[in-house]
Amino acid sequence: MITRLRALMRAWTTAVPVLAVVLLALTWGRGLPVAVVVLVTLVLAGSVLAAVHHAEMVAHRVGEPFGSLVLAVAVTVIEVALIVTLMADGGDKSATLARDTVFAAVMITCNGVIGVCLLVASMRHGTAVFNAEGTIAALGTVATLATLSLVLPTFTTSKPGPEFSGVQLTFAALSSLILYGLFVATLTVRHRDYFLPITRQGDVITSDHHAERPSARTAWTSLALLGLALIGVVGLAKSVSPTIESGVAAAGLHHAVVGVIIALLVLLPETIAALRSARRDRMQTSLNLALGSAMASIGLTIPAVALASVWLPGPLVLGLGSTHMLLLLLTVVVGSLTVVPGRATPLQGGVHLVIFAAYLELAINP
Repeated sequence: MITRLRALMRAWTTAVPVLAVVLLALTWGRGLPVAVVVLVTLVLAGSVLAAVHHAEMVAHRVGEPFGSLVLAVAVTVIEVALIVTLMADGGDKSATLARDTVFAAVMITCNGVIGVCLLVASMRHGTAVFNAEGTIAALGTVATLATLSLVLPTFTTSKPGPEFSGVQLTFAALSSLILYGLFVATLTVRHRDYFLPITRQGDVITSDHHAERPSARTAWTSLALLGLALIGVVGLAKSVSPTIESGVAAAGLHHAVVGVIIALLVLLPETIAALRSARRDRMQTSLNLALGSAMASIGLTIPAVALASVWLPGPLVLGLGSTHMLLLLLTVVVGSLTVVPGRATPLQGGVHLVIFAAYLELAINP
């Protein structure tokens, strides 16, 4: 029975990326009726799940913490492509799309994903344990990236409104790339042990045998299918983006909700992966996934949209409003208090989830 289920999973995750690319070729540049939009949406969701499945296969082959990095980069590639695609078609109304999506990713990962993982791990195992050295370094990098890219534009005076000038945007983009590169070097080379799961006695877990390690051939196949899935996600998202925006407008919601929907879409599969790790008492892996995604979302998206702004129409608004800046400050303060002890109870998970709920409520009803 288990063998049959594994075979079915392999067939499903192989067929969906191929189907997505075929469907993309058939629908590219065409107006879509409602029935086709529904089909495209289902295949899009399946492609996201398949993409993360194949990223997990590659990740399991290379091990932690490289695995978390693979997942974070894969998800961020999807996010960046969706943002640029929607900005290219949206004109002035999409000027804040990059800001809204990046901030949504930070709030989802640093409050939603971390909160639910802390809650699951602590309720299942008594307390959630993790490596404070690596986690606080990652959180500090996220806070710095968010401040340089999303807070400073609100206070600069070179251009009217919460926008960077060309020189300022270039500095923010380069700073984001440099900080993200330093984090990757720290994660994978110099202090890799800071980002590995630990036992309840504080010993580093260097290997995890919860599942059979895939072969090199399987990993390379998954890498190729991951590429197909990403192409399908990006292309199909462009096809359904008018439906997303018109649906948000018809519901009378703020345009920022579009960014929330994009971030929720691309981060949902990674949330599932983080929850799996939390259930297995590997909270450090969950934190690597969450904070790594937040960091990649800023560190890779800001340079990408900065480059794209050269040819994209309309302004690029990155500065947060006062309400969101307060939520970001609260997230950093509470996150620091959560990770410094190296262990957490359900209370910390609940606090993060309440902050996330406040963010969602204010996005819908600003």
